Amino acid sequence: MYVAVKGGERAIDNAHAWLAEERRGDPGIAELSVPQIRTQLGLAVNRVMAEGSLYDPDLAALAIKQARGDLIEAVFLIRAYRTTLPRLGASRPLDTGAMAIDRRISATFKDLPGGQVLGPTFDYTHRLLDFKLAAEGEVAPAATAPATAAPVPHVTGFLNREALIEAVPASEEVPLDLTREPLELPADRALRLQAITRGDEGFILSLAYSTQRGYGRTHAFVGEMRIGRVAVEVDIPELGFAVEIGEVEVTECETVNQFKGSKIEPPQFTRGYGLVFGQSERKAIAMSLVDRALRWEELGEDFVGAPAQDEEFVLSHCDNVQATGFLEHIKLPHYVDFQSELEMIRRMRAEAMQIQEAAE
Repeated sequence: MYVAVKGGERAIDNAHAWLAEERRGDPGIAELSVPQIRTQLGLAVNRVMAEGSLYDPDLAALAIKQARGDLIEAVFLIRAYRTTLPRLGASRPLDTGAMAIDRRISATFKDLPGGQVLGPTFDYTHRLLDFKLAAEGEVAPAATAPATAAPVPHVTGFLNREALIEAVPASEEVPLDLTREPLELPADRALRLQAITRGDEGFILSLAYSTQRGYGRTHAFVGEMRIGRVAVEVDIPELGFAVEIGEVEVTECETVNQFKGSKIEPPQFTRGYGLVFGQSERKAIAMSLVDRALRWEELGEDFVGAPAQDEEFVLSHCDNVQATGFLEHIKLPHYVDFQSELEMIRRMRAEAMQIQEAAE
């Protein structure tokens, strides 16, 4: 018979102490600081902020340190902390057209106003291990170009002038807040985008890849991807105008997708959209592909059974915190449940043996 392991609170305290010891590592090596994580593991910090729905590089770095580098655990910590924060107000929609750009590329137009800005990217590296980094030597910094501060128009605006891409009507409707209200299906596009932004990067990437391989009937071009800092503004009723309270770094991606048209729409390009905290190129592009795949019904297209087209499948399984909780709960004690199934299997086997013996 299976029995519960005894130990209780003391065993749990010892487990926590052991965890802290493992987190610290070799005491002969300098401890990793939060500023080091924030400044040198920036892409990991960005992912935790995006999937944790909280823009705070210091807290994200602290969560990564506490989680021993487990980014999903770090996201969990950030979301848990986020629930303790009061809601003081709501900001205005970000004006990404006024972004101070660090990186901006387009796969659709070579020459465009504002130019293409390569910025910091792995795209042109050789993917070879740099053993100079292991030597802990200081690497001379390369010359960096200043961010483009002047407003730069979006590439899709060029297509919009000729009505070659679907128009996006302005809306004054305030979208639901997924961090404060449970997800309900069917969801509108604004709610879907929130869920995908918070979704696990690997899951969204796999879905996006599936659309490129034919599971979703979308053929996308990166119209534009831009990375930079955007002002956050809040309306102050007493003043009668908006005040800038800070800025956030974001990655925005707009994809241009083929569309044959419908009974009410002429042949034109359609849009996919992604917006993520920090420099998160892979996530922003993947998000825009999944966004476009989920719009099949809105655009009058056929549902071909692709996973990326299935709203319930995508939105109910993209959240890594929910997935982790449901997955890892099976390692917790299930002694009573298992005992009942064990007894049932024993009884069924005994009955089957009796039937077999009677037949002989």
